Amino acid sequence: MAAATRSVRMASRLTFSRPSALFAQKASVAQRAAFSVSTRNLKSEVVKETEVPVSIYSGDAKGAASSNTGDHFSIPVKPRQQVAESEPDDHVQPLEDKVYRQMPRTLQKMSVMGKVIIITGGARGLGNYMARACAEAGAKAIVIFDANQDLGDESAAELHQKTGLPVSFFKVDVRDGSAINAAVQNVVDLYGAPDVLVNSAGIADSNIPAEKYDAAMFRRLIDINLNGSFLMSQAVGRAMMAAGKPGSIILVASMSGTIVNYPQEQSCYNASKAGVIQLGKSLAAEWAKYNIRVNCISPGYMDTALNKVPALDAQKKIWKSLTPQERLGAVDDLNGLCVFLASDASSFMTGSNVIIDGGYTLY
Repeated sequence: MAAATRSVRMASRLTFSRPSALFAQKASVAQRAAFSVSTRNLKSEVVKETEVPVSIYSGDAKGAASSNTGDHFSIPVKPRQQVAESEPDDHVQPLEDKVYRQMPRTLQKMSVMGKVIIITGGARGLGNYMARACAEAGAKAIVIFDANQDLGDESAAELHQKTGLPVSFFKVDVRDGSAINAAVQNVVDLYGAPDVLVNSAGIADSNIPAEKYDAAMFRRLIDINLNGSFLMSQAVGRAMMAAGKPGSIILVASMSGTIVNYPQEQSCYNASKAGVIQLGKSLAAEWAKYNIRVNCISPGYMDTALNKVPALDAQKKIWKSLTPQERLGAVDDLNGLCVFLASDASSFMTGSNVIIDGGYTLY
């Protein structure tokens, strides 16, 4: 009898807990219809005003309510305008000591006054604009490491002419550990141990399916982006340790180190930048005892010269559409963050990876 009762109860649960396919289909249609109607109603309630009516009722001199009818007027509503993309100002004005001394303490800490700064990949693009920013923020000397002789010489001469600051250029391939060590030692001899390293050197291979990626190209990109970041950090870190002075190392990674880009296929670049981020965290943990901070900047899509080619126009439209700010980063959009991480204002900040991408990674 008990077994029969259990069978009836089981059958009852099965019967009532699973509606028929027809009932489920009708319910689904009804739900969609209700949602559609609700959405239409909500949309119809939105009124795009061209002006906003305002009513102001003021009290009398004693604070009592006034018996008048109030003031009534309207204020115009301007349509939302997209931020225009403009070229950065090419003028460079270095921070003078007199001005620095007059600055509030907080702003003094946000400068790089008196610091020796090495910037790899500083001959052009993002690295060059960060070099200019450091010059404006009070650097004692700017040192550019780059593999391009002509561009490096030209950029160093131009920055020196615009600022009057000591600027040096070293033709260095970041894959060459011996050349890096020799160059860093010469920087120490010229200016003293570096206070800051901004490692901006890197390359990108894109729109290459992984199954077709040439192994030699893969190794080259990893060698420049990841091994180069390590070799530069190692040489500069040793110089800082030998001098017994605090320092800041800034590794330029990418949002590609934490997400997979769309629509282009670029497995090697993404892997290299993920490695840079983890390298930065690991060095930060090891070198905190030497008061050497290591942080990463991870840019999103930037409007550099390398991206200003007709072949990328279609992809750039997609990149912008997937970015909440609906634009690519300007070449000077990293400047403020770079100076902050180089400055004493970020003295309690190490092992961080700061994404600066117009909101792309929010989706």
